Amino acid sequence: MLLQVNNLRKIYPGARGLQPTSFSVAEGESVAIVGHNGAGKSTLLKILANWLVADGGQVSVAGLDLHNRTELVRKLGFVAEVPNLFDFFSVEYNLKLFARLFSLPATRVGDILVEFDLLPHRRSKVRDLSKGLKQRVSIGRSLLADPPVLLFDEPSSGLDFEMTKEVHRLLKKKHAAGKTLLFTSHRPEEIKSLATRILLLHQGKLIFDGPPDNYFQSQIHENLYT
Repeated sequence: MLLQVNNLRKIYPGARGLQPTSFSVAEGESVAIVGHNGAGKSTLLKILANWLVADGGQVSVAGLDLHNRTELVRKLGFVAEVPNLFDFFSVEYNLKLFARLFSLPATRVGDILVEFDLLPHRRSKVRDLSKGLKQRVSIGRSLLADPPVLLFDEPSSGLDFEMTKEVHRLLKKKHAAGKTLLFTSHRPEEIKSLATRILLLHQGKLIFDGPPDNYFQSQIHENLYT
């Protein structure tokens, strides 16, 4: 398995957080992580991306555990719901900073600018971009090191219809190219369009793991969302 999660947990004072959770993800899957607000979805992704430290459990990605941070950045790309870019720097400089962090050749920045149609905005400061463009920069940045696993926290949150379609197109393109995706979402149409598998978290616990058709026809989905 490309990604293996065993008894991962994160408990917050006065809140459920993420209860001991185990699952595995094979290469090439596109996994939607769903559930109500506070179910533990973002916490799970942030632990996998090394943004949060788990209280217990183990994670391995392509044979590497989360403690191997230097190598792991080449295996996992993370796009947060709120883009973690440097607002007062240009698009190009943001990409260059992360390319240096990953010890990547400067040519990768040019490749990303072209692939994501960012050349016209290369000198624009991030603070002046629309949310859709910021999301495009964030996705491009997550792909600088060409990682096999991509994590997206609410990839179309706050985007209009056209920008949502563009983000979905980018995700489908990367999935078709062999990338493994894990993403959180509240949107049924997004889940049906992008996911090959669904993990449902409820009050910090994993209560469903299966294909989208089974999920949307299940009593669990009906009880939680109707």
